[in-house]
Amino acid sequence: MPWFNELAETVGLTFDGIGVLVIVLGTLVATARLAVHRRQGADPYRQFRQDIGRGILLGLEFLVAADIIRTVAVTPTLEGVLVLGLIVLIRTFLSTALQVELEGRWPWQRAAETTSPSSESQARCS
Repeated sequence: MPWFNELAETVGLTFDGIGVLVIVLGTLVATARLAVHRRQGADPYRQFRQDIGRGILLGLEFLVAADIIRTVAVTPTLEGVLVLGLIVLIRTFLSTALQVELEGRWPWQRAAETTSPSSESQARCS
């Protein structure tokens, strides 16, 4: 199965490239939006930070996927899986921190805010 390992490595490298490209393009788009909307917006710096943050979050998702593909498909050793776990843990922390910075709340708070009063009363009656 050497062809499978080569394919998995190629797919992993492709996802790495896409992740980096998404981060770079996200930064370029954020910079372009800042230049265009600077005169219009009330707080262009905040919008700029949010745009860059979104690009980084999306890029991190691709980078995590690449790490998973390469580690699980190419080198499924205990050391590789432990390194993958550490990488995913760090990137998950970064993603969560960025999301809190962008949205001003924890990701799990979203569900509590969108709950309708009728569904809350139904839950209490059950």
